[in-house]
Amino acid sequence: MRSSPPWKVIWAGCVLGAWSLVTTPAGAETSATAAHEAEMKQAAVSDPLKLGEEVYGRVCAACHQPTGLGMPGAFPPLVNSDFLKADVNRAIGAVVNGLTGKVTVNGVEYNGAMPPMAYLKDEEIAGVFAYVLTKWNGGGSVTPAQVAAARGGPAAADAAAQSRHPLATDAEHAYAGAPSPIAASETADMITSDGPPMTVTEFDASKQIFFERCAGCHGVLRKGATGKPLTTDITRVKGTEYLKTMITYGSPAGMPNWGTSGALTTAQIDGLARYLQHPPPEPPEFGMEQMMKSWQVLVPPEKRPTAPMHKRNINNFFVVTLRDSGEVAVIDGDTKEIVNIIKTGYAVHISRPSASGRFVYTIGRDARIDMIDLWMDPPDKVAEIKIGLEARSVETSKYHGFEDRYAVAGAYWPPQYVFMDGSNLKPLKIISTRGMTVDTQEYHPEPRVAAIVASHQHPEFIINIKETGKILLANYEDIDNLSVTTIDGARFLHDGGWDSTKRYFLTAANQSNKVAVIDSQERKLTALIDVEKIPHPGRGANLTDPKFGPVWVTSALGNPNVTFIGTDPAARKDHAWKVVRTLQGMGGGSLFVKSHPHSSNLWVDAPLNPDAKLSQSVAVFDVKNLEAPFEVLPIAAWADLGEGAKRVVQPEYNAAGDEVWFSVWNGRDQKSALVIVDDKTRKLKAVIKDARLITPTGKFNVENTMKDIY
Repeated sequence: MRSSPPWKVIWAGCVLGAWSLVTTPAGAETSATAAHEAEMKQAAVSDPLKLGEEVYGRVCAACHQPTGLGMPGAFPPLVNSDFLKADVNRAIGAVVNGLTGKVTVNGVEYNGAMPPMAYLKDEEIAGVFAYVLTKWNGGGSVTPAQVAAARGGPAAADAAAQSRHPLATDAEHAYAGAPSPIAASETADMITSDGPPMTVTEFDASKQIFFERCAGCHGVLRKGATGKPLTTDITRVKGTEYLKTMITYGSPAGMPNWGTSGALTTAQIDGLARYLQHPPPEPPEFGMEQMMKSWQVLVPPEKRPTAPMHKRNINNFFVVTLRDSGEVAVIDGDTKEIVNIIKTGYAVHISRPSASGRFVYTIGRDARIDMIDLWMDPPDKVAEIKIGLEARSVETSKYHGFEDRYAVAGAYWPPQYVFMDGSNLKPLKIISTRGMTVDTQEYHPEPRVAAIVASHQHPEFIINIKETGKILLANYEDIDNLSVTTIDGARFLHDGGWDSTKRYFLTAANQSNKVAVIDSQERKLTALIDVEKIPHPGRGANLTDPKFGPVWVTSALGNPNVTFIGTDPAARKDHAWKVVRTLQGMGGGSLFVKSHPHSSNLWVDAPLNPDAKLSQSVAVFDVKNLEAPFEVLPIAAWADLGEGAKRVVQPEYNAAGDEVWFSVWNGRDQKSALVIVDDKTRKLKAVIKDARLITPTGKFNVENTMKDIY
């Protein structure tokens, strides 16, 4: 018997409609007038199977998949489930009251925790059971009364209540259970306090964890983006136990397993679950005064070297994020030596070389930017600044005649972007992003800045505004009289990259399940492409498909899809800006895909997949034979690190395009490593282990990042 990692079933979400068991009062008539019958026929559309199918598709399929087959090693199947068929009432009890310990489903043992779902309506749970039983288990049904009985409610003592309601027809049954016309917003919530009890110390500690670990996906104000909204109207209903389980085990849609990975302790998870049921504290603004106070020029331009002080190959340097130590490692890609460890902001999100390749600009999640001079021996910081309280993106000017002149950075909080002097990071201009959304045209108080890229066609930065769905083309020819072109894309814009010609910018609107295509030459939206589910390309990957020609590729957080989009409108107009091929990777939870002009491989990671076998490996496809199965390489096993989550994240090529580097990302107090694979043979080439490599994640090769090669 195989043993699999912890699993859980999450049946949660919005109430999509309801039907319910209604007892006819004594003496009430069981017949109806013709008008009454007509009304009941109209209400019959809310039958349990339709309700169950809708609920399943929205809230169950992420774990158990639309097919009901589950995810091997993580989430048990619901198709022909012996666990379900053996005792339906036991399964109902597990959903309502939760389940911990070992269970065996179709001969496979699972050992985990399932949170109690008692906050769901009886009708919702019954509907999902009816759908699962009918579609995949030979038929069957569950009544709301059976669910109530599992709760120990009044129906448990009334056997008759578990039988069919005595109305004459199915239409009458549906009519009686139609949703109340009273708006839920007009009812009073009986909340005796603002949230579960917490001490000031617990609240402050949990707030710090949230800002460091969670705000990036869920938002400072917890309104959601890449992650789901966590406002108190949602979290208080779900309750502490549900939240603790979700935080502990994560989800296949991309939420990390903070507990089982060892990243957070049980006490920290308990505190965070309670914190989420309190209103989010709103941070202060951060303007020019605060930026100027944080700005430091450590080595003025006139005191910097006039030529490289060493003979290393700067273009093959790798700048590696050491997430939890607040540092980056500069590593010589030729010799595999750590050249320097440099203190930076917390959890550097990206590192961007200047157009000249001399400088690297890093930005931490704490919105601190550090400017590193690679000519120094060893490379080190020459300037730093904070541009807010939380941030993700920095970029430098690349257009001819403006190389290295400006830097721009975008903040998550406050929602704004900032132009800086590229030589010393002096802040020059701050622009707020607060405004209206592209779809409902409603005001959003926290539209965060996501990806930023430097245009090769005009002196412009292309700036993604996450929550509003707007793509800004900010022209830096005259920043005193700033000209900004606004393009409506789709909400929840995130990351993206250039096509191979560097004319078209393709960017994922991940929670909208779309990819927007921007023509940077004509400064307009070219296409909005539907994809599945929660695309997360990083910069994406450019390659030549044997059948469809030039394509740009993205993977996804929410499913195994590896999506190919045609990018050649001149020679292959029929395929341009369309999904031309979808491959199946190892599973959901992918963050990055990568290829190289000199390679015939396509690499796809899955670091956030809940199955350790997948998150510790990488899939590689043969670009010349895309119909062939992918090969799985056991990157974490090659690192030989011992215990820990050992997530394998972000393939990155060296300058020559003949090596691929992977981070093996472990807990802060555990051993991590970098694994280097020969791209041609797919064999292990080297492992870099060093006690200073604490939680390595993103890696940025100077040559490839500077020239937008991916």
